[in-house]
Amino acid sequence: MPELPEVETVVRDLRPLLEGRTIRAARQSKKKLRRPWKPQWSADVIGARVLGLRRRGKWILIDIDAPRVLRLHLGMSGQLTVVPKSEPEPDHLHLVFALDNNTELRFRDHRRFGAAELFTDRAKLDAEMNAELGPEPFGISASHFREAATGTKRNLKAVLLDQTVVAGVGNIYADEALFRAKLNPGRTGASLTEDECERLRIAIEEVMTRAIESRGSTIRDYVGGSGLRGGFQNEFAVYGRAGDPCPACDAPIALARYAGRSSHYCPACQEDSPRRPPRPRRKTKTN
Repeated sequence: MPELPEVETVVRDLRPLLEGRTIRAARQSKKKLRRPWKPQWSADVIGARVLGLRRRGKWILIDIDAPRVLRLHLGMSGQLTVVPKSEPEPDHLHLVFALDNNTELRFRDHRRFGAAELFTDRAKLDAEMNAELGPEPFGISASHFREAATGTKRNLKAVLLDQTVVAGVGNIYADEALFRAKLNPGRTGASLTEDECERLRIAIEEVMTRAIESRGSTIRDYVGGSGLRGGFQNEFAVYGRAGDPCPACDAPIALARYAGRSSHYCPACQEDSPRRPPRPRRKTKTN
């Protein structure tokens, strides 16, 4: 947490509040994030104008003139919001960018797994990220997904968490997509049929789209760029519902560990082995 839908929500919330604004000052706390902000960067961004905001995988990219890029990752508990300068500062505040309209872009992260960095070459950064990340889950090529999924003996949970296969999918939405596709998280990628691959590809896009429409999922700390919470947690079919009845068949939701992560699934709806066509009946001899 946060995953792609939460990050996309933050970007959409912040875009009208940041685009066209000029950074007047920047300051940081003494507590370091996972990737520390360099003190020189605070001086480097003064006077820069925000040209646009975008997302790649789970990363937030703020394009500023030069061309340079502020790249931020929310880690597990990061919050990135724009608020009036007069609003009292919360605890665990790591970075503050003062803007030219008496508002501030604030980055706080009490668990400090987040990151904030300044890059001076936008094209080079984009190329590096594209080399490290797979395609976005919207309109992903069926052939690419099929090749990536079936070309491994890893379990499906591990496949979906691999950011080189599909960018932005994390633990929550992997569980929800596998349930929607009726596939067990312990199945191997190599065991999938072409139809099952297509079912999973579509399920990933549908789950992500619906989650974005609901402003993501708030489990603990997540809020969007406007400070509002997400709502998709109210629609979880399996995630976090171990022991509860399956919404499709009433069987208890199971909990297992795959790819080092807790995985929620319905053992009745999501079979633990591939479907096999029924054996043809033997013809009986007649006298």
